[in-house]
Amino acid sequence: MPPKIGILNISDRASAGIYEDTPGKACVALLREWLATLFEADYKVIPDERPVIEAELRRMADEAGCCLVVTTGGTGPAPRDVTPEATAAVCDKILPGFGELMRATSLQYVPTAILSRQTAGIRGHTLIVNLPGRPKAIRENLEAVFPAIPYCIDLIGGPRLETNEAVMKAFRPKA
Repeated sequence: MPPKIGILNISDRASAGIYEDTPGKACVALLREWLATLFEADYKVIPDERPVIEAELRRMADEAGCCLVVTTGGTGPAPRDVTPEATAAVCDKILPGFGELMRATSLQYVPTAILSRQTAGIRGHTLIVNLPGRPKAIRENLEAVFPAIPYCIDLIGGPRLETNEAVMKAFRPKA
């Protein structure tokens, strides 16, 4: 069975059909480009509601068995931006280095990156990574942290994910 990866776009407007879900689709396209390992995508678009986000993160990790869940949206300072709080509520461990690197990367492009609250954490055998909601920022941020993701999944007992080394190299320490 191929490993499962969850893609969760958190957007009031996209979940209501007001606009197209381009962030989630951008995430799937990047993962398909960068991973040589075939995977099954568990894909959802939900509103910025903390209980809904928490429930979906739990479902993707505990019931669907996703080794990785990437979220898009809800990481800013606006009152409805609650993705990091929902992530922290369901995770056993928080990995602050992910957010630190993503913010540092974004600061190369926009001074408002200091407003971003991306984070990452572990729930059981699942790595959850919060990304911003714009496709360009998703690529920039995910590209910065992705080299560490396959090894992190190894460390938490997930399936081995191999990258397409022509476009994305994962880092794994020499044995």
